[in-house]
Amino acid sequence: MSNSTNLTEKDLSFLNRCLELAEEALNAGDKPFGSILVSEIGEVLAEARNRVNEKNLLAHPEYELSNWALDNLTLDQRKSSTLYTSGEHCAMCAGAHAWSEIGTVVYISSGKQLGEWLKELNIPEAPIHFLPIQHIVKNIIVKGPADGELLEKIKQLHLRYYTK
Repeated sequence: MSNSTNLTEKDLSFLNRCLELAEEALNAGDKPFGSILVSEIGEVLAEARNRVNEKNLLAHPEYELSNWALDNLTLDQRKSSTLYTSGEHCAMCAGAHAWSEIGTVVYISSGKQLGEWLKELNIPEAPIHFLPIQHIVKNIIVKGPADGELLEKIKQLHLRYYTK
């Protein structure tokens, strides 16, 4: 696993878009998660944000984009794509990512960090364990978590959600 020192300017640009989508989710009453799927040439293929309040508890953006990739991309296109996301995948989304065979994930905050933030706020634990994505998905390139301003911004979005 790597950190912000290994994030490129292109990565940072895409992660900033994930932050915007996470804020859109928060403003719509959902937990702040946003993700984008990017081709190997840097084209944004699809975007998604958390829509749990609109749909159901499974409407996570990483799951939605994995499903979109299966419906719209060839296996080679999926393997050469990168999923950028505001937070490391939960186990459900990691499984969807694995089955869709998207090659790379880049995330701002880790599941472990999210768990620590929720614990600090005395929020009841999630019904799943937060596991590093590479413990679930084989043969994946992982970049994250970020640090500095990006990490602080997503943390603040989560704090806004849980302290409203």
